[in-house]
Amino acid sequence: MNTFKQHSILPGFNLALGFTLLYLSLIVLIPLSAAFIRTAELTWPEFWSIVTTPRVFASYRLTFGASFAAACVNVVFGLLVAWVLVRYHFPGKKLVDALVDLPFALPTAVAGIALTALYAGNGWIGQFLEPLGIKVAFTPIGIFVALTFIGLPFVVRTVQPVLEDIESELEEAAATLGANRWQTFTRVIFPAIFPALMTGFALAFARAIGEYGSVIFIAGNMPMISEITPLLIVTKLEQYDYAGATALSVVMLVISFILLLIINLLQWWSRRRSTIT
Repeated sequence: MNTFKQHSILPGFNLALGFTLLYLSLIVLIPLSAAFIRTAELTWPEFWSIVTTPRVFASYRLTFGASFAAACVNVVFGLLVAWVLVRYHFPGKKLVDALVDLPFALPTAVAGIALTALYAGNGWIGQFLEPLGIKVAFTPIGIFVALTFIGLPFVVRTVQPVLEDIESELEEAAATLGANRWQTFTRVIFPAIFPALMTGFALAFARAIGEYGSVIFIAGNMPMISEITPLLIVTKLEQYDYAGATALSVVMLVISFILLLIINLLQWWSRRRSTIT
C-alpha cells in the first residue's frame, strides 16, 4: 500500500528558525545593539551626567506619565468601542469601524496639526475650554490628548476579535444560573478578554512612548514643562551630539523593555490562571 506523505508549504523547523533569527537580527538586534555600542564610548560619569539632568528627568516623567495615562484611558474606552462594534448593529457602523483605523493611516504630523488647530485658544474646542481655565494646546494635557488619539486603535483591534469569539451561550448559561449583567461581565467576559486588554495596553503604551510627530505640534516643547524625551534625542542629533542622543535612547529602551516585560509576565500569569481555573 502506497502512503502519501504531505509536505508542509513552510520549511522545516530548523530552516524556519534560522530565517527568523536572521531577520530579527537584521531588523531589530543589530540596530539596537548599535545604540549600546555608541553609548559605550562614554565613561560612566559622562553617561550618568547626560541622563540625569533635571531637564532630562522632567522629560522622562512627562513621556512615561502621559503614555501610561493615555494607555489606561484607551483600555477603558477602547473596550467600550470594541463592545459597541461587536454587540450592536446600527446605521453607520461600517463608517465608525473605519474611523477607528484612522490614526493608523493618518500621518503623525497631520494628526498633530489637526489636534493643535482643534484645541488651540481659537480652535473649535479650545475657544470654549480656555474661558473655563482649561488650556489644552501647548501644555502636558495636549500631549495626553495626542497620545490617546494615536493609541486607541491598538486596544480596539486587539480586543475586538476576542469579543467576537466569545460564545453567547456562556452568557446565557450565566444568566440561567442567576447571574446579573454585571456578574456576567466580571466573571465570564472580563477574564476572557483580560489578556487581550493587557496586550492592547502594552501596544498603546509602547506606541505612545516613541510618538514624536503628533506630539511636538501640540506640546509647545517648553523645557521642564512640555518637552518629551524623543524631542530631546532629536535636539541632540541636530547638535551632532550622537553619544548623548544614544545615551538617552538606551535609557528609553531599557525602561520600555522592563515595563513591557512586566506586562507580558502579567499576561502569562493571567492566561495560566484562567487555564488552571
